[in-house]
Amino acid sequence: MPHKLTLCFGFLFALVALPMAARSVHGHVRDSRSGEDIIGAVVRIKGSTGRGAVSGLDGSFAIEAESGDVLVATCLGYHTAELTLREETQLVIAMTDAMHELTTLVVEGRNAGRTDVGARRIEMDAVGVVNVVSARALELSPDLAVGSAIGRMSGVTVERNAGGEGRYALLRGMDKRYNHTTVGGIKLPSPDNKNRFVPLDMFPAEMLDRLEVSKSLTAAQEGDGIGGAINLEMKDAPAERQLTASLATGYNAQHLHRPFQSFAPFTGPSPYEALGRPENYAVGASDFTTANLRVREATPPPDLNAGLSYGDRFVGGRLGAMVAASYLRTYRGKESNLEYQPGTSRHGTEHRTYSALQGRLGAHAKLDYRITNRHRLALYGCFADMRETEVREGADNAESSARLRHTVQQIAAATLSGLHYALPNRSLRISWSGSVAQAQSNTPDEAQIHLIATHVASSGAATRRWQHNNDLTLTARADVEWTRQWNSNNKFTLSAGALVRDRHRTSFFNEFTFDSSTGVGRLQERGEHWQTYDQIQMKPRRYGNIGDPLNYDATEQIGAAYAMGRYEAARWEASAGLRVEHTRQGYTLHFARTANPNGEQRYADPLPSATAKIALHKGARLHISYYRSVDRPGFFEIVPYTIIEEDYKEKGNPGLRHTVADCADVRYEWFPGGSRQIMAGVFFKNIKDPIEMGLLNEGQDTYLRPMNFGTARNLGFEADVAQHFRWLGVKANYTFTHSRIAMDKRTMEGNEIAVRRQTRPLCGQAAHVANLALLVKPTRGGVEGQVALNYTGRRLAEISNWLDDDIWERGYFQLDLSAEKAWTCGVALFAKASNLLDMPVVRYVHRSEKTNAVRGERTGGHLVERREHHGQSLVVGVRYKLNPRRTKQQPPKQP
Repeated sequence: MPHKLTLCFGFLFALVALPMAARSVHGHVRDSRSGEDIIGAVVRIKGSTGRGAVSGLDGSFAIEAESGDVLVATCLGYHTAELTLREETQLVIAMTDAMHELTTLVVEGRNAGRTDVGARRIEMDAVGVVNVVSARALELSPDLAVGSAIGRMSGVTVERNAGGEGRYALLRGMDKRYNHTTVGGIKLPSPDNKNRFVPLDMFPAEMLDRLEVSKSLTAAQEGDGIGGAINLEMKDAPAERQLTASLATGYNAQHLHRPFQSFAPFTGPSPYEALGRPENYAVGASDFTTANLRVREATPPPDLNAGLSYGDRFVGGRLGAMVAASYLRTYRGKESNLEYQPGTSRHGTEHRTYSALQGRLGAHAKLDYRITNRHRLALYGCFADMRETEVREGADNAESSARLRHTVQQIAAATLSGLHYALPNRSLRISWSGSVAQAQSNTPDEAQIHLIATHVASSGAATRRWQHNNDLTLTARADVEWTRQWNSNNKFTLSAGALVRDRHRTSFFNEFTFDSSTGVGRLQERGEHWQTYDQIQMKPRRYGNIGDPLNYDATEQIGAAYAMGRYEAARWEASAGLRVEHTRQGYTLHFARTANPNGEQRYADPLPSATAKIALHKGARLHISYYRSVDRPGFFEIVPYTIIEEDYKEKGNPGLRHTVADCADVRYEWFPGGSRQIMAGVFFKNIKDPIEMGLLNEGQDTYLRPMNFGTARNLGFEADVAQHFRWLGVKANYTFTHSRIAMDKRTMEGNEIAVRRQTRPLCGQAAHVANLALLVKPTRGGVEGQVALNYTGRRLAEISNWLDDDIWERGYFQLDLSAEKAWTCGVALFAKASNLLDMPVVRYVHRSEKTNAVRGERTGGHLVERREHHGQSLVVGVRYKLNPRRTKQQPPKQP
């Protein structure tokens, strides 16, 4: 029967004077069924209010006591346990999990992973290679959002947003496109206007029961996870009443030496939309507002972070409910120096400042109803909203620019699911689900203003752009599982299932170009004719760029079916399965520039998988797995678009092929007990037609374009260790990743362009990634602390089609701290400090004959492309947890 633990906090009662006969007694508090250590149990002497101890990170305690004293142990989620002390000085107090009072169906499959011990149990029982971070570990970490917290897992690196927080996860050096994200098992569409990947900074970490990363897939899982799959398991209905509330505030050091810039965004439609999208859509200056171009500078208020969750069971335990909400508002930014950009002409260093106001709102609700011991229904809904208002200003020796951008991204999903045991002996299990999910992104009236020296450019002084997209996804799936068990050691499970998914995306793009309206030869000087951008006199060109290919409808239909068998014996288990997925993906351009406005791709992929687990010694096993996986092009990538983005123009690629990869893992896993673990393994991936963004030169222009790059091989080593002593815990992981891919690159030989073959690693992959965390939990005072250090090694950032012109990112360290002081009344004070070293992100181009002739900053002899700082952040707050009621819940009547 799966095990569920609830991490408990205790208070160490002050020691009083003891009789001379008292002696020091050492022992452990453990689960009566699993034998696992229990952390944070309060051990006291019955009848005494002064003598007590708290079990440490390894479940151990020490207390002064006499023979005949009765030791009483208490811990949330467990029944009180008593033990009469005899002559022994090393003893074990066994506690019984309160969950056993609920019905068998309630207990079955319930291991929420809210504690580190529960997370280790999930890793042990998983068919594939899985890493889990518990809710308690997330609570104690220095991170507020999932996007940063996931970067502390082995084999994971993150891409950061403008504020320096993690946004996208790269698993085992594979780009963010090579993994998929689910919330409570629901696969989410992406609000990103280009790609499929989901921004993880949309989700507050405090709303999770656990964070799972599957590094190998089985036939029962969806097949688009070459790097792996990320699952955010939101808070579930608990066995006992649960109420948690938190309130925190903080500040970023960037704002101590420069003001924060902001503007009031315009959220309405573009003039073309407001006019009803007519064929003749000529516009004038009166069709635009200038109020959103006024930039204000001020000292920002402190950040705000608030969360609330409530869960309970009703109707004798049959009905469970959990609701949770979180709001986060942060003021972030960065400072960036752009030294050199391949394919462009610059006038010295361009210094950029970013100010980003980010607001995140997350909410979810879950109901589950157990009709009988054999039938269960569940209804789940989630909503995430992230809004970012960003001001970016940049200037070099000859030109300057400003960009004012407001973006709203939302994800909403709901699913109804059922679990049924068709036979009285529960050997036939049927599960089904139907879900609807919607993701949308809206960037209204993004303004970019171009200045030459101190005056407004006469031609092309500004652009104003509207973009929005909507993605609607319908999914239905059903699974059947039949189990035959001969005895306690031998069991065979046969499962099969099917899935259908229909996705529809609409995309809108409208851009207008403005010229100076003061007349020929009259310049608008900054400081003389205008102070803020809304005072610039500009007129729009009569016709905006509405006929762009970014106005399209896209569809995708996926059908999948699988069959899998699993055999479990006393010392080994094995599984094998086959999944087949068929994909139909296409688009229709609203404004065709070619004879055929439609594009379509169809393909089917057989995806075999197999795993084996072999017991080596107590608590240890060898885990071997193989699976085949795919990566599909994004909707946006196969559309023939061209657009000017952050630093380069971008182009679509209608001929882009999907990626297929064969992946293998071998991992040694040892779980000696409690939350301790030692895991070490190797992995290998053979990747056909990997998709990466490459820099492509066409004439005088340089483009970023998604392209296939032949065949790549990716291999690596991972080690993950967690060891706890009485008051000190150590968690460490290290990942080495090595990949190679060969591509043709251009080079100048004399006056001719020649093609040469060059080998490089996969884009975004760091060869060395390491995390070290020291957890401190003194036996007195209810205090816990953590020091976390992350190292991300050098990695390839941008790919050029010219020889030795790729852009690399230098390795860097990040140091974070967190601490918490808790009381038995349920109140806790906490503090989180992140990015304390504030090491710069440095990107560079390797030293070559071409770059040697370029003037600019150097690092190790290489030419610096840019240098960025994000500043340190501090958060302090208070959290309250309601002590659950101790009343016994009556199980529902047997059917």
